[in-house]
Parts: sequence; C-alpha cells; structure tokens
Amino acid sequence: MAALMIAVVTVACVALVVGLFSLRLVQQYQLGVQFRLGKVIAVRQPGLRPIIPVVDQLRHVSLRIVTMPIQSQGIITRDNVSIGVAAVAYFRVVDAVKSVVAIEDVAAAIQQIAQTTLRKVVGQHTLDEILTETDKINQNIRGILDVITEDWGVVVTLVELKDIQLPEAMKRAMAKQAEAEREKRAKIIAAEGEALAADQLAAASDVMMAHPIALQLRTLQTLVELGVDKNTTVIFPAPLMNTIDDVIGFLDHEATAARGPTSRADTPSGAVANGERSPR
Repeated sequence: MAALMIAVVTVACVALVVGLFSLRLVQQYQLGVQFRLGKVIAVRQPGLRPIIPVVDQLRHVSLRIVTMPIQSQGIITRDNVSIGVAAVAYFRVVDAVKSVVAIEDVAAAIQQIAQTTLRKVVGQHTLDEILTETDKINQNIRGILDVITEDWGVVVTLVELKDIQLPEAMKRAMAKQAEAEREKRAKIIAAEGEALAADQLAAASDVMMAHPIALQLRTLQTLVELGVDKNTTVIFPAPLMNTIDDVIGFLDHEATAARGPTSRADTPSGAVANGERSPR
C-alpha cells in the first residue's frame, strides 16, 4: 500500500512538472510564434497557451511601439558645412512571424539602417534647408525606412531630427546675419513711421493754413505741456516769419532815418528839398 502511494505521488509530481513546462504565458502586448521541431506552426494570441515540452518552442514578440534614439552623425551638407545630427525613430512590429524568421535582431538592424539613411538624406540638403525643412527631411527618412523594414514585418511610425550641432564659426555667422536682419527691419519700420508722420504733418499744416487760429491753439497747448513740470523756462510764443519781417522792417527804418540828415546837409544852399532851383 505504501509503495502504491509513493508511485501515485511520484506520477503526480511528474505530471505537475510536465504541466508547468507545457504552459506558456503570452502577455496582452505580445504575440507568440510557436515552433515545432524548428518549423513555425502557429501564432498564439495573449493568454495561457499550452505547448509540447522539448518538441515545441514559443517565441514572444512585443507589439508595443519602440523608441530608438539615433546617435549623432557627422554629416557634410550639400553646401559643404560639417554638422552633427541626432534623431529618434519610433517603430513597431506588425508581422510577428517575419520579425522572428526574416531577421535575427530587428532593433539592431533598424538602428544601423537608420544611421546610414540619416546621413544619406541629410547630406542631400543645404544647411538652410535642414534648419527650415525638418518635416520634409523626416518624411523622406521615414519613407526610406518603411520600404526597407517592410520585409522584416516592422513599420516605422515616426522619425524626428532632435538635435543639430553647428560649428562655432557658423553659429557666429548666423548670429551676425540675424542681427543684420533685425537692424534692417528696424530701419524699414522707422522709415515707414517717418513717412506716415510726414503725411500727418502735411495734413495738419494744411488745416492750420486754412484756420490760422488753430496755430495759436496749438501754441497754447504746447505752453500747457511745458508748464506741467516746475521749471524756470520763459517762453515768448510768436509767429516766426512775422517776427523776422518786423525786425527787417525796423532795421530798414532805422537805416533810412540815419541817412536823412546827412543827405540834407550835402544839398546846395540854393536847392530845395524837392530838387527845384530857387529863382534868381
């Protein structure tokens, strides 16, 4: 009886061990590729899946999106500028069987092909195009990678340039260019402001010529503005041209008055002021 119990317990233990080795757990984000004697026989969905120990093998394939950084690559642009460009690629497996059978290491293969494609595509553009047309370059790199990785059961979902390293001399040159561009825009804006101000001043002068009292009102307004702050400045408002005319007239009058007595003294005694001769 004891021997029978030992045999039953032994068989149960062996069955338990075999059962444990016969079950494989496939996670929700995975697919299982089942090999039997080295040949693919099925793709297993997530859950607890049985296999035949020793005979079967189950390879787990993740379906999640993988983020792969592409280390900085030294690239010479089309206009002969040496730069360093780093990027990041996102890909995911869409065919579990191809990703296991067609290639040994999907991640390593995509890493290498992404580096070479990055150098090839970026080297075909000028520096200005690289800095301003990054979306176009990203699409070109992604398109090339999609064609290559299609046979591997992988889809590249996104490629982004994340860092562009420029030489120090190029950075200084670009800074000078940006500064010059800002100065040009500032001068253009200032010139446009002067033109608008000139138009407004011309319109204001026309109004003042039509309404002379407006000039006096503007003069009084100026005096009010100057009198806001406490100061000792004394201002005598007067129309400038009228003042100059009055000064010139005063000087002419004084000069005429100064010449009057001298001319009468030089006149002959027999002559009168109106130039007539006295009768003899």
